[in-house]
Amino acid sequence: MFFKMKITSIDLHPLILKLKKPFTISLGKVDAGHNVVVVIRTSEGIAGTGECSPFLTINGESMETAMVIGKYLAGALDGADPLDIESCTAVMDRLVYGNSSIKSAFDMALYDIAAQHAGLPLYAFLGGNDRKTLQTDYTISMDTPGQMAADAVWIRDAGFPFIKVKLGNDPATDILRVQAIRQAVGNDIPLRLDANQGWDIPGAIKVLQALEHANIQYCEEPIPRWEYTELEKVRSQSPVPVMADESCCDHHDARRLIGLGACDMINIKLGKSGGIFKAMKIIRLAEEAGIPLMVGGFLESRIGFTASAHLALASDQIRYMDFDSPLMFDEDPVEGGITYQANGVVAMPVEPGLGARLTEK
Repeated sequence: MFFKMKITSIDLHPLILKLKKPFTISLGKVDAGHNVVVVIRTSEGIAGTGECSPFLTINGESMETAMVIGKYLAGALDGADPLDIESCTAVMDRLVYGNSSIKSAFDMALYDIAAQHAGLPLYAFLGGNDRKTLQTDYTISMDTPGQMAADAVWIRDAGFPFIKVKLGNDPATDILRVQAIRQAVGNDIPLRLDANQGWDIPGAIKVLQALEHANIQYCEEPIPRWEYTELEKVRSQSPVPVMADESCCDHHDARRLIGLGACDMINIKLGKSGGIFKAMKIIRLAEEAGIPLMVGGFLESRIGFTASAHLALASDQIRYMDFDSPLMFDEDPVEGGITYQANGVVAMPVEPGLGARLTEK
């Protein structure tokens, strides 16, 4: 008789990771990641690990709400087949609307189980390969022009190939910030801008046109997410490619934005999409439309960013990576997972599954 694998228990672990120094974006200042780690155990002795980093200002979740909703999700998935990820996703979505962050931690753990069961690293289970070199940028917190210029020098001298710059304040000041960075590090190292919805439409156009010759790779989410129908107006007048971030959570958003011609690129974050299952749907849409992708994250540890790195190897359409958050923490509670090498290179684990988990401590 054939016996299906079953979920036998699910544990939720709050995980607070203090940043080395506070980090400021247009949506506010943070000093720690307030995360949740999910561990799903099965009848065949395979355990899967997932992590989320809820963000009140982006996905409307906190560590506390994720712990509460996570208990509902755990109850709904008790006894389910962890290899039937599509059905597990449907169960979670039927149970509660939204809550993409905590759902992504469950999704990640399910994919860890499935890839371990298949005897494959997660990226291979997703149909990818390890021929692509993964290189992360390093991000500058929003500050005075002088401090941001000093931070840019440190990042350049540390060997990172790209500098990500948080903006989204006063447009005139934001232009001065980028000009100060360029004066400090020269024009060779590419900059990646992220306004986190901080400008209005005229302000976004003003900043991006002023920085036409500043070697900017792209700008993420220049205007408020709810004005996504106006994003094409910014894109059409911007010499800098526009990347959708907060306005693109799942595949439904991606289809809408692509249909509107609203963006040049899309940033996938598992905490926005609800996990890998829906992120793969975004990837397929982007492949069909020829839209380049970035994979990023919030304030996850190396558990969450290991999953993001596996996803980045799943498609050649993913050309940009933003995996620097674990480098900003005071401590590293993770066993296995990605490792950081010179020049922003991210090395993958080789074992089956996700390859990352919490340490016993």
